[in-house]
Amino acid sequence: MPDPEEAVTSLEELGLTEYEARCFVALTRLSKGTAKEVSQVADVPRSRVYDTIERLERKGLVSVQQTDPREYKGVPVETACQLLREDFDDRIDAAENALRQLETPESPEDEGVWAIGKREHVTERVVTFLEDAENTVQYLIPATEVVDDRILATLASADDRNVDLYLEVPTEADREDFAAAVPGATIAVAPDLERTNDVRGQWPAQLLMVDQRAILAAGLRESDLPDVHDEVAVWTYGRDHGFAVWIRELLDDRLADRDRKSG
Repeated sequence: MPDPEEAVTSLEELGLTEYEARCFVALTRLSKGTAKEVSQVADVPRSRVYDTIERLERKGLVSVQQTDPREYKGVPVETACQLLREDFDDRIDAAENALRQLETPESPEDEGVWAIGKREHVTERVVTFLEDAENTVQYLIPATEVVDDRILATLASADDRNVDLYLEVPTEADREDFAAAVPGATIAVAPDLERTNDVRGQWPAQLLMVDQRAILAAGLRESDLPDVHDEVAVWTYGRDHGFAVWIRELLDDRLADRDRKSG
């Protein structure tokens, strides 16, 4: 059986008040109705039906027939959903604009080291760093499975901007996959990145440095679910922070060592 209460709840979640949702659902169930009929079907006090219908009319959801007594008719469901969708999108746009005006830009001089949980948040930070890349990207990827289509697309975009890309991956098969996605990158096979015995159920996932400044180090850890791994990371913008200095020296040493071997 159809559930009017489910429809009412859904409309409330889209921004209608409870009385607006109840009156519109009632009119959807009726071909048309007077205030008395709407009140009875909607279980809304008759004295509140009039102002509620007036608001619904302003929203374009109800038509009013000037009879005696007045009769009301809801617009087709498809039309109502389109109007509600447009209104919802407008609300999101308004919220985004207001928040962007209040947002404090991230400072490149921030010396803090910040922690991130959840893979999608780690990916978002990697993408942000790569989008801001101007000169160089050094990227060690022990766990290539964490590099999703968004990261690959952002690497390709950096490649198009003539950013120098230096990638290290565990296997030749990984190198071929990344070379196909980012043809301008210098990609080396580094067997030492291959996963070995886990330490406390944790292992490295990715290590990224952009423009010798922005750094992210991420790892995978076993979760309570079978074959499911969580990704966590730390990141910083700080050039002089001890963590940043250590990572920069590590990556620069690897790059220099690779150049010596290739030379």
